[in-house]
Amino acid sequence: MDATEMPAAAAAAGGTPDAAAATAAPSVPAAALPSQPPSSQIAPSQIAPSQAVPSQPVPPSPLPAADGASGIATPPPAADGATALPGTPFHTLPAGDAGGVPAESALSGPADIAAAVLPHDLSPVSMFLAADWVVQAVMTGLAAASVATWTIALYKVIELARSRRRVARGLARLGAAPSLATATAGLHHCGAVAAFAACALSELKLSGTLPAAGIKERADSALTRLEAAEARRIGLGTGLLATIGSTAPFIGLFGTVWGIMNSFIGIAAAKTTNLAVVAPGIAEALLATAIGLVAAIPAVMIYNHFARTIGAYRAELADASAAVMRLLSRDLDRAAQEAEAGRGRGTPRLSAAAE
Repeated sequence: MDATEMPAAAAAAGGTPDAAAATAAPSVPAAALPSQPPSSQIAPSQIAPSQAVPSQPVPPSPLPAADGASGIATPPPAADGATALPGTPFHTLPAGDAGGVPAESALSGPADIAAAVLPHDLSPVSMFLAADWVVQAVMTGLAAASVATWTIALYKVIELARSRRRVARGLARLGAAPSLATATAGLHHCGAVAAFAACALSELKLSGTLPAAGIKERADSALTRLEAAEARRIGLGTGLLATIGSTAPFIGLFGTVWGIMNSFIGIAAAKTTNLAVVAPGIAEALLATAIGLVAAIPAVMIYNHFARTIGAYRAELADASAAVMRLLSRDLDRAAQEAEAGRGRGTPRLSAAAE
């Protein structure tokens, strides 16, 4: 049987051509085969180039097959719109152009970009809670100063309005009174004006028949001290406003410097200048300056308003003191005139003004 008839015979026998060839190949005696030295004794120079076999990659060893599995490790299917990386079957990249760059950005707007970049909420409360304890102490102090500013402002507005209304009422009664005693009796609920009239009347009674010039001098000195005391009373709290207005910006600046210093320390520790690392710390630091300005600007404006209002109130107190001194002088002159008339009639009355 020749070589052309072997595949047909093998097919007729129901076998494969390879099996038929194996059965039909004549046996060759072992002695007829040329002896070959062991592979360890063959020198590389003895191997012909045509006999060199190229190295083949070792196939991966099959994993233990689960029930119904083939035993070959296969990568998980890629997600929708993703492409598997060559050589790393268990990692995927979003589908897009070469290099794994997305064809359409997943960040659709500035809000999405900010949410992806910034590490936490940048609201004032969140920045306060995330700030250093020194910056928090500065912010707390400045917030307390702002509360004190508005508390003083509300209290002083009410106090000044009431005091000026009382002084205006007292001035009206002093102008209509014929004598100091009559004016003092009608100055109830007139505040400082009632105190002025009572002081002058007391000095007049204590002086008795002493010379009128000395009585006026002592009464004027007492009224001056009463004016100063009332000015000090009405000015209480304005000094704190001046202190807050002048120091709050610098206290806030101290908190800002401290916060920025901590931000630079964080940048050095993170070894990056990414905006997501730099922005939160600087924003927290600048919040301290903002709170300082919020506390300082109203304090300065309120202080200037109160300075003008207190100046006007002190002028009204000076008017009331002058009105009391006019009544005192009038009473002294009237007493002196009556004394002259009494001496002319032989019945002197030296203490008529005091009565």
